[in-house]
Amino acid sequence: MQFIGLKNCDTCRKALKSLAVAGHRPDVTDVRADAISATDIAAIVSAFGDKAVNRASTTWRGLSDVEKEADPAILLAAHPTLLKRPAIELDGEWTIGWKADVQAKYLGT
Repeated sequence: MQFIGLKNCDTCRKALKSLAVAGHRPDVTDVRADAISATDIAAIVSAFGDKAVNRASTTWRGLSDVEKEADPAILLAAHPTLLKRPAIELDGEWTIGWKADVQAKYLGT
């Protein structure tokens, strides 16, 4: 299991704690400290398109209108904190966010 998030993100911390309780030991990538690989960006954008970009973030609000029109892969490569978090990959399948449906998938609840 691969977990891409941000160490100071409350949602990511809750998700990691819940995953650990459920017996998962994800390989964690911090978007600020470790960046996101081009391969992972491509897979996430392929799965979610522009929904992979968190348009409610402070980073998004700081972008120019021209930057906001860029391809999601280019945006995520330039500004990894724009990724909707957490992004979790298991057996080649990706999820983003930590809503009830994602929790049910990984926690069996």
